[in-house]
Amino acid sequence: MVNKLTYIDLFAGCGGLSLGLHNAGWSGLFAIEKSPDAFKTLEYNLIDKKNHFNWPKWLPKENHEINKVLDKYSSQLQKLKGKVTMIAGGPPCQGFSMAGKRNEFDLRNDLINSYIEFVRIVEPKIIFFENVKGFTMEFKKNKEKGLAYSYQVTKKLEDAGYFVKGQLVNFGDYGVPQKRTRFILVGIKKGLKSASQEKVESFFNSLEENKFEFLEAKGLTEKTNLQDAISDLFKQNGLKETPDSPSFQSGIYTEEKSNYQKLMRKGIENKIADSHRFPKHSQTIIDRFQVILKETTNRRNFNISKEIQQKYGIKKRTVIPLNEFDKTPTITTLPDDYIHYKEARILTVREYARIQSFPDWYKFKGKYTTGGKLRIHEVPRYTQIGNAIPPLFSEQSGLILKNLLC
Repeated sequence: MVNKLTYIDLFAGCGGLSLGLHNAGWSGLFAIEKSPDAFKTLEYNLIDKKNHFNWPKWLPKENHEINKVLDKYSSQLQKLKGKVTMIAGGPPCQGFSMAGKRNEFDLRNDLINSYIEFVRIVEPKIIFFENVKGFTMEFKKNKEKGLAYSYQVTKKLEDAGYFVKGQLVNFGDYGVPQKRTRFILVGIKKGLKSASQEKVESFFNSLEENKFEFLEAKGLTEKTNLQDAISDLFKQNGLKETPDSPSFQSGIYTEEKSNYQKLMRKGIENKIADSHRFPKHSQTIIDRFQVILKETTNRRNFNISKEIQQKYGIKKRTVIPLNEFDKTPTITTLPDDYIHYKEARILTVREYARIQSFPDWYKFKGKYTTGGKLRIHEVPRYTQIGNAIPPLFSEQSGLILKNLLC
């Protein structure tokens, strides 16, 4: 473990960050994820299929809540002190997200302190932290005189003995077909031979400088748009029974139309794309979507106008007919926020995954959707993907993070 670049993934979700780090040559020790649904996806792809994690015997291979791990396995974590290269991940973002109701007193916000406690115990050489854009914004009722949580976390990590730098990064600038701005924080343990404030700040400069070479090596550019991502997944290509949902129909592949699609489909031989199950829209919904697509021909990924909403009695707050020639706006956990740019329907789980740069071999587990009170407890496939870090970006990050110890 001493000679390898090892990491622990906290709040791992379905494995977007871990997949990218795997592709960048990192070795996972274990991942902590509360949701059994999201963990099943991570387990199937990265534990069972890729054997990516060198999972310790003292920790069961199952979903875990971070505070219970801190309490139950404190002695085992103490033994890892100074032996782990990196702690990565980001606490749940619902309390900070601009897409929902920002709530400073959301209990999930306290998980940031759990993350910091984990860092204090294990003392990794490097920290990689991700959260939503709203993490950098002040809460009106903030007890710390309106300071953003990003400032408070930075200060606590500096007090814990790290050089720290955080800034906003748009994943769309790194080849992901989505405008998705997130707060990225990187830290290096003070006292290491290579550690300095300049060194940790160099991460963001190197990320920007190296992206062109990285993407070119994969046959990509930073300008990948929605059409590049999903134009081989049209419903009109043909239908087959969905393998894991016999009462539904799935789309079949057509020929690859972009280098991005070739990369996503690398190694895929089956004709039916995983999780490419089409929703069962009523005829009323289909007609409504067709009208919206017709009346928004000059689409710019904006919410439909109030005039159209009123005209067709649409009460939903967000309805965005997508533009194929642009990157999508930040996809959320609610698939019915978006209308496919060519077909009168919402996006499928696989199309969601393409937008987040998950390769097609990466299979998603659990329910496709859920609703009502179940949304508090369940994390269906759309939600897993909507909460993830795009693997294409985390791979680029993983390559730069390697150099911080040189």
